[in-house]
Amino acid sequence: MKSLPLHQLYKACVLKDLPFKTTKQLEPLAEIVGQNRAQEAVRFALAMPHGGYNVYAVGRNGLGKRTMMLRYLEHHVDTDQQSHDWCYVANFEEPRIPKLLQLPAGKGTQLKQDMEKLMSRLVKVIPQTFDSDSFLERSEQLKNEYGKKQEDELEKVAAQAKRKKVSLTVTTPGGYRLVAMNGDEPHTAESFQALTDEQRDKFEDAINKLEKKLRQALRKLADWEQEYADKQQALNQETLESISGHQIDELIEKYKDLPDVVAFFEAVRADLVENLEIFLDDNEEQAAIAYASLDKKMPRRYLVNVLVHQKTNEVPMVVEDNPTYHNLFGYVENVTYKGTVFTDFSLIRPGSLHRANGGYLLMDAIKVLEQPFVWDGLKRALRSKSIQINSLERELTLSGTISIEPESVPLDVKIVLFGDRETWMLLQEYDSEFAELFRVTADFENEMYRSDDSQLLYAKFIASLVSEKKLLHCSNKAVARVIEHSARMAEHQDRLSLHAADIANLLRESDFWARQAGAKLIQDLHVERALESAKYRSSRIRDQFYDSIRDGTTLVTTSGTCVGQVNALSVLSTGGFEFGLSNRVTATCYYGDGAVMDIERDVKLGGNLHSKGVMILSSWLASHFAVNDPMHLSASLTFEQNYGEVDGDSASLAELCALISSLSGIPVRQDLAITGSVNQFGEVQPIGGVNEKVEGFFTTCQLKGGLSGSQGVIVPSTNVQNLMLDSEVVQAVRGGQFAVYAVARVEEAITLLLGKPAGKADDKGRYPKQSVFGIIQQRLEKMREHERQEHARDDHKDPSIH
Repeated sequence: MKSLPLHQLYKACVLKDLPFKTTKQLEPLAEIVGQNRAQEAVRFALAMPHGGYNVYAVGRNGLGKRTMMLRYLEHHVDTDQQSHDWCYVANFEEPRIPKLLQLPAGKGTQLKQDMEKLMSRLVKVIPQTFDSDSFLERSEQLKNEYGKKQEDELEKVAAQAKRKKVSLTVTTPGGYRLVAMNGDEPHTAESFQALTDEQRDKFEDAINKLEKKLRQALRKLADWEQEYADKQQALNQETLESISGHQIDELIEKYKDLPDVVAFFEAVRADLVENLEIFLDDNEEQAAIAYASLDKKMPRRYLVNVLVHQKTNEVPMVVEDNPTYHNLFGYVENVTYKGTVFTDFSLIRPGSLHRANGGYLLMDAIKVLEQPFVWDGLKRALRSKSIQINSLERELTLSGTISIEPESVPLDVKIVLFGDRETWMLLQEYDSEFAELFRVTADFENEMYRSDDSQLLYAKFIASLVSEKKLLHCSNKAVARVIEHSARMAEHQDRLSLHAADIANLLRESDFWARQAGAKLIQDLHVERALESAKYRSSRIRDQFYDSIRDGTTLVTTSGTCVGQVNALSVLSTGGFEFGLSNRVTATCYYGDGAVMDIERDVKLGGNLHSKGVMILSSWLASHFAVNDPMHLSASLTFEQNYGEVDGDSASLAELCALISSLSGIPVRQDLAITGSVNQFGEVQPIGGVNEKVEGFFTTCQLKGGLSGSQGVIVPSTNVQNLMLDSEVVQAVRGGQFAVYAVARVEEAITLLLGKPAGKADDKGRYPKQSVFGIIQQRLEKMREHERQEHARDDHKDPSIH
C-alpha cells in the first residue's frame, strides 16, 4: 500500500488565489463573514412589525454574534422610526402617581430647561413682588377694610349691651363674655344675688337677647373672614398672573402640539397660587433634599424629570452588560433628611429598557437568567408592552415603606439575547412562554466552506479585523497562513473556522511580534511566531508527557515487531490546548468461550463509547471465525499504563489489530501507529483529532531514537480531508522519513501492520492458508478438532452418558 502524497497532508493557500499584495488594498467587510443564515433570521425579525419577534442568537462564544448584530443594526435600521423622550412630572391631584409625558426626540431636555428657567425667575420675583410696597399696601387696605367692618359690627352689639347695662368683652376669635354691670364695675356673685328677682330676670333676659344678636354678628364676621381670604387669594392670583401668566402662556404656545404638556402647564398655573408659601418661606427642607438628591435648589413640585432623552431622532441601540433588575427596569431613589426617608417623582431613574424603547436591547441570556426576578419581569414587560417601575424591595419584603407608583411607560422594543445552544434548549423545554416571545432563532455557523471566493471573502474579513483593532496590515502571505490555520482549527481542508475571537487574537499577537521586529507589515513569519508562542505557553503538561516517553517511564516501542501489541493514538485536552499521545494497546488470548474481555470496562475506566467499540469488534470477530462453530479462544484487551478514564471508539481498529495478531501469533510492526473506529462489517470509520494524533506519534518517534524512515501512521481514508499537518511532519514526509497511510477496511490495516495479506474467503468460507485469517482459521480448527477428540474419549470411557 502506498502512503499519502504530500498534497493530501496539507492544503496550502495558493497566493495566486489571493489577488492583492496587502490587506490595505481590500475593502473591509461591513458584515460578518459566513453567517448568512443568522443574518437572514435577524433581517426577518427586525422587519416583522408584530410583537413576539424577538431574537435569540445561538452559538458558542467568540463567533462574533454581538459584533455582527451591532454592525447589522447600524447599517440596516429603519431611520424613519420616530424615537421619543420620556419625562415624569408631578401629579398635583394624586402625588403618589407621577404623570408621564411623551415628547418628540430632543424635546424633553428643552422642556426641563424651560421649566427651570421659569422657576428660577419665579423664585426670585415672587418674594420681591409679594414684599413690594404696592402689594403690601393693597393687602393692608383689604385687611383694614375687613377689620373695620368687623369692629363696627361688634361695636353695634357692644353699644346695645351698654344700654342694657351689660358689658361685652371679646377675647380670642369666637370667644366672648357678656357680664351684668353694677355701675362701672361688673356684678359680683354676692351683689348679683342681692338684686331683686325682677332685676335679675331683666338682666338674664337682656343677656339672652344679646347672645342671639352676638351670634348673628359672629356669623357675619366669619362670612367676612372667608370673603377676605377669597379676596386676598384673588389678589395673590392677580399679582402672580401679572408675573408669571405671560410666561406660562408663551410656554403653552410653544408646546401647543403636545396636549399633555399643555395640561401640565395649566396644572402648574393653578398649583402656584395654592402653594405660594413654597416661594415665600425660606424653605430649608426643600434645599436640603435638593442637595441630597443632586438637584438644583428649586421647588421640587415643578421640576421635570427627564427619564430618557434622545439627542437626535436615531433608533436607540443599547447593550446591557449587567442586566440586574434595577439596571433593566429602572428604580426610585430615596433621600434621607433628618432621619426621614423621602422620595418623589424627581427621583425616578430609568433602566436600559427605557433607554432602548423604540429600538433594540442586546443582552447575554445567561446573565439575564442569573439575576433574580429579571426573567419574569422581562417577560411581563414584553407581554404587557409596558414598563412598570416597581421597587424590588417592595416585591421582596413585607414592609410598607412609602413609595410612589409612576405611570407605566408604553414599551416598543426588540430584544436580542445571546446564548449557547444548551441554554436555548433548556428554555424551549422548561419555559412555555419563551417560544412565544422569542420566535426567531439566529443560528450562528462555526465553519464555512473553503473555496477561492470564500478565501477572498475571508481575507476581507481579516482586513476588517485589522482596521477595527488598529493593527498593522497583513501581507498576502500572512493572510494565506491565517487561512491555513483557520482550516486547521476547523479540522477540515475545505472548511474555514468562523471563530472570530481566535482569529482576532492571532492577528493581535502577530501584530505584537511584527512591531517587536520593527516591521511595517505583518508577514507570514510573524503569524508563525505568534502560533509557536501560543503553543509554547500552553504546552507544559504535553511536555511532561513527552518527558516520560523520553526517559522510558511510559513504555512505547517505535521499532521492531511484537505479537498482540499495537500503538494506538489518543488526544488529550488541557483547557483549550489539544495534543496527541501514543498509547500501547495489548491483547492476549487463551482457551475459552470466544468472549473478548475489555479490562477497561471491567475496572470501570472505559466510557460507554469505548465499551461499544469493543463490543462491535467482538461481533466482527465472531462473524468471521465463529459462524458455524464456537470459537475456543477468548481474549483480553487493555490500554497499557492508562490510569484515567478512556472514552471514544477511535481505538477500536487498533484493538482489533492487536486481537488478530494475538489470535494468529503474527507480530505487529511497532514503527506504525494506527487510529480509527470499526463497524460490524469491518469498514473503518472516521475519528476526531487526526492532526494531533499523527503529530503525537511523529514526536514520539523523534523522542525514541529519531526517525528511521519506515515509521508512519495509519488513518481512516475518510479522515484524509481533515489533515492539516504541522510543517515539521510535512517536511519529514517530503524527505521520506515518515509516512501517513489511509485505510478503508480492516483487512488493509491488518496487511499493513502484520506484513501479510489478511486473506479473502472463498465460496466455502475458507481463507488462503498463508493469509492472516487463514492462520487463525487453522488454529481454531485444530482446537475444535482437539475438543471433539476429548469429547469422544470421554464418551468412550463413560457409556452411561448416552
